[in-house]
Amino acid sequence: MPQRLVITGRSQEPRGRFTEELRRLRSERGLSLRDLAKGVGWDASLFSKMESGRTLGGPEVVQALDQYYGTPGLLVALWELAVADPKQFKEQYRGYMELEAEAISLWHYGVSILPGLLQTDGYAREVLALGGYKGRELDQQVEARTGRRNVLEGEDAPPFRALIAEAVLRTPLREVGEWREQLEYLLEGAERPNITIQVLPQSSGLHGLVSTAVMFLRLLDGQTAAYTENAYRGELIEENGSVEQLQRAYDAMRDLALNPAESRKFILRMLEEVPCEPSI
Repeated sequence: MPQRLVITGRSQEPRGRFTEELRRLRSERGLSLRDLAKGVGWDASLFSKMESGRTLGGPEVVQALDQYYGTPGLLVALWELAVADPKQFKEQYRGYMELEAEAISLWHYGVSILPGLLQTDGYAREVLALGGYKGRELDQQVEARTGRRNVLEGEDAPPFRALIAEAVLRTPLREVGEWREQLEYLLEGAERPNITIQVLPQSSGLHGLVSTAVMFLRLLDGQTAAYTENAYRGELIEENGSVEQLQRAYDAMRDLALNPAESRKFILRMLEEVPCEPSI
């Protein structure tokens, strides 16, 4: 039996393969980072971070690189695999992330922070920094979290309902500009046909999920899984009875929430209360 040949010695890990390909393409053309920046129109420091794996960049810059190198779709495909790779998340979240990518419908309750699918980069960075992340690891975790927003984009994006406690919207970020951007992002999201945002007023009182954030995921086989989370740990729940109990609590809360139009007005009021940044 002939010996199996190794095709390449390149990384089989999506993020590593993406960065290797970026370095290979630039090296083969004898370009410096400054040459590349001049040719593509982005800052050289961004390409340095992308080639070292500190950041994956965004779809626009990756598309521009594909066009510049004459590799239509190659880098975008590798980038999509890297962004979606569950290994970039801590092991305890990987099972959930795999289900999230396959879900045909999602609904969430946020008790203390906004759902990751609706977080801006600035919001995610502050939340993750509070959890102890710093430096390169913080950069990678921010990118991993905000990269999940791709789940809600495109023609086949699943419907997503976010039920947000009023206290979440009354807890601003330290940076006024970042908080304004986050509220504006929520308003933009609420205009998309597959996203529904509802605010649960504080006047609703105590309820069945008073200390628990939860995400429900409806899967292709018709089953629903739930992922509960607090400040210290998360748990993937797939047992039908437990999921049903959580869903009943969620439904009771949704009955008390502001409707989508009223919720949008509430977020607008929060945005109007954000102080303007002083002009320079």
